[in-house]
Amino acid sequence: MSLAIVYSRAGVGIEAPLVTVEVHLSHGLPSLNIVGLPEAAVKESKDRVRSAIINSNFEFPARRITINLAPADLPKEGGRFDLPIALGILAASGQLPSDYLSNYEFIGELALTGELRPVKGVLPVALACTEDSRTLVVPESNAAEAGLVPSVQAVHAKHLLDVCHSLMRNTPLSECVNDAVVNDYDFDMDMSDVIAQESAKRALTIAAAGKHHLLFIGPPGTGKSMLASRMQTILSPMTEQEAKQSASIYSVSHFGFDASQFFVRKYRAPHHSCSAPALIGGGSHPKPGEISLSHNGVLFLDELTEFVRNQIK
Repeated sequence: MSLAIVYSRAGVGIEAPLVTVEVHLSHGLPSLNIVGLPEAAVKESKDRVRSAIINSNFEFPARRITINLAPADLPKEGGRFDLPIALGILAASGQLPSDYLSNYEFIGELALTGELRPVKGVLPVALACTEDSRTLVVPESNAAEAGLVPSVQAVHAKHLLDVCHSLMRNTPLSECVNDAVVNDYDFDMDMSDVIAQESAKRALTIAAAGKHHLLFIGPPGTGKSMLASRMQTILSPMTEQEAKQSASIYSVSHFGFDASQFFVRKYRAPHHSCSAPALIGGGSHPKPGEISLSHNGVLFLDELTEFVRNQIK
């Protein structure tokens, strides 16, 4: 069989649309072409995949290889497609059975040695996989993140050979579990650090109870920032749905995901000189800004009048 189909998922904001990786081997001069609107990191995967396959004691086929990432109009970015591309090449060249590939979705970046490296945005992928009946395969470093979604069958692997061994013998990989999530988080600071300011603390309590906005006005040194930084400690605990929403945003951001703070409401205090994309988010490939990072938490805009007017409208 010279055609193989492997399933993966892209990252568009906090969404994870399904991507079908189609690998076709044909006669002609040896080459490898990737189509389907790939960005630079995806195009460079051909070199990582080639070395990973060879260093895993497989044979890289000396044929014309065409890889299509469908749908073609969906932008693809990052190294998350390394693993499905490698498995597609092995299956299309007959070195790997393709009987069970349709039962899985794969995501992961490959090292030149064949080891699996972590990728961003695994939590949205796991949440999207709940709608399908396929098993999600992720790198070992992303196992804790994928384990936050108990309704999805997620397994993890450390090396390309581990995945191939599982597919060849139809043996299960280790399941993703998360033991680091705690509902009771100990803050380093709380309201007991604030001396006096009873009226201000009362205002914070009312705002936290009703999830209201709050405006502090006063001269420097009166404790406005100190009070605001402790508001997250008196907010009600997040529900599991709220926690998943906030974790999904951090999963696709450059901050990464921290399982120990899964149920902790986030506190963000951007400087008034930050740019509009840093505050609001966006870009050609949408990334979360400070407003999104504070979702279900606290956004403290110190020196509010110094912010650009268009940013705070």
